[in-house]
Amino acid sequence: MCKGLSYLPSSCLEKVQDGKALQDLESLLSKRSGLQAFRGFLRSEFSEENLEFWLACEDYRVAPSNIQKTKAGSIYTQFIDPDAPQEVNLDAETREALLSVMESPSADTFNKAQQRIYTLMAKDSFPRFLRSSHCMEAIKAF
Repeated sequence: MCKGLSYLPSSCLEKVQDGKALQDLESLLSKRSGLQAFRGFLRSEFSEENLEFWLACEDYRVAPSNIQKTKAGSIYTQFIDPDAPQEVNLDAETREALLSVMESPSADTFNKAQQRIYTLMAKDSFPRFLRSSHCMEAIKAF
């Protein structure tokens, strides 16, 4: 159940209300210090693979087309494969769709999977981050 902003530490809440920082996950990830604080938080929750996958997809999207196939294979092996060392939580349909296009990946190959993981982080991890000590680190850096 969503507890809203009333459960945030007061300093985090003030920053959110002032609109100066941490309005949403996108704002947090756009700042190096915010990204580092969120990564530390996810590491403490043993869910850093979600952020690492999202970042790998961002890198893949802007990679030159001549290396996309290699990068796509690396992303699949690292995050998507059922035996992946940093397997992310994706539904079977999304996994199968990715597997079917791995021979000829395009710039948008991982878009759907990346969006699913981003949504998971935004709805699940980010609200917990706002209530954590890691949030304070991010605010100090903003």
